[in-house]
Amino acid sequence: MVRRSKITIVGAGMTGATTAHWCAAAELGDVVLFDVVEGLPQGKSLDLWEATPIAGADVRITGTCDWEATAGSDVVVITAGSPRKPGMSRRDLLAVNHRVVADVARRAVAVSPDAVFMVLTNPVDVMAYVVLRTTGLPPARVVGQAGVLDTTRFRAFVAGELNVSVQDVHALVLGGHGDSMVPLVRLCQVGGVPLTSLLPPESVERLVERTRNGGAEIVGLLKTASAFYAPGAALCEMLRAILRDQGRLLPAPAYLQGEYGLRGLYTGVPIILGAAGVRRVVEIPLEPDERAAFLRSAAEVRQAMAELPQES
Repeated sequence: MVRRSKITIVGAGMTGATTAHWCAAAELGDVVLFDVVEGLPQGKSLDLWEATPIAGADVRITGTCDWEATAGSDVVVITAGSPRKPGMSRRDLLAVNHRVVADVARRAVAVSPDAVFMVLTNPVDVMAYVVLRTTGLPPARVVGQAGVLDTTRFRAFVAGELNVSVQDVHALVLGGHGDSMVPLVRLCQVGGVPLTSLLPPESVERLVERTRNGGAEIVGLLKTASAFYAPGAALCEMLRAILRDQGRLLPAPAYLQGEYGLRGLYTGVPIILGAAGVRRVVEIPLEPDERAAFLRSAAEVRQAMAELPQES
């Protein structure tokens, strides 16, 4: 029998459960949904597994509160932590979430030492660094999820503005996952046509600002929760690239070791993503204004990192 990939998703809240749903529908592998709340991962995973005959998905979904059940995972996805509430920035979550993420990373790597770790918990650039520091894994095997999410939001907004297929919109968003993220308008194209040829500057800037505030817009509408459908889909796209060794070029928070003139931090950059994690960081030429914005965003990430305790 061919061994199916094993995906552990830590955190059975809306994002974790939705990610499990996307992964099961795509038949990426068997899914283990972990949470510390007894009954929550078991109930959601059972409900999802019972839907697989209708979806035609030959995978197994199980829920657990026992770390041993996650042993031998190929990928560990960390969604655990507190979500944003109205008025909160992603950075406001740093003090709340860094202890949770460090504990999760420590326990997960003990039973899945060969896994690739993917981090969603906010502030994601800093939390990815916490996972790297806690586990001692090679940087290639710890990656954040933000750039794919920010980019898909930008693509959706552009498609909606122009009333065109989302499939024809291609874009790239760099930098930290926050208000200073850098949608590269110059590289955004619709069916090969530059976005700047299709919309006036004020419309483009409005879409850029909506992308930067995409998460806050949803938090403001939901009141007591944050986004989960798009983040789950973005995680699934990255998981597909890893588990099927696709070598996708995707934007994501990766650990920089001199690329773009930066070292020792995570921030959103183009990467090649495959079975071993981050194959390499892709350096693309940036215009002076783009580079300045990117460096400002990275500086905000570094400032947030400085607020971490010496030991997580």
